Amino acid sequence: MKFESDKAPKPVGAYPHARKVGNLLFLSGVGPRKPNSKDIPGVQLDKDENVISHDIEAQCHAVFNNIRIILEESGSNWDNLVDVTVFLTDMRRDFDTYNRIYADYFKNNQPCRTTVEVTSLPTPIAIELKCIATIV
Repeated sequence: MKFESDKAPKPVGAYPHARKVGNLLFLSGVGPRKPNSKDIPGVQLDKDENVISHDIEAQCHAVFNNIRIILEESGSNWDNLVDVTVFLTDMRRDFDTYNRIYADYFKNNQPCRTTVEVTSLPTPIAIELKCIATIV
């Protein structure tokens, strides 16, 4: 069963926000774009749409909010997250800030986590999460 939410940013490709298989909920990659918009918190672009700068703190809060929306719209919740894969475009610059904010959001529930650096993501974002949660 697939799930799509009008409250979360639209996917940038042909895929659902999430898919339920058994008692697991698999979220597609989720970035920090604002729901129902192409705006990305904390990103400054030049006239050619190239990133001039990004605010990883603003993007972390936005992506965690988007994850929460998708989880709740799909019948799960933040505490049901069991695995999180994080993609950062600048590990050296952004990891410490991201790691600090992540720890604030995951005080009560600590899912397994993998963080990798990637050259780029499909839109001019600095962070994207891929998550697995349980669902009842």
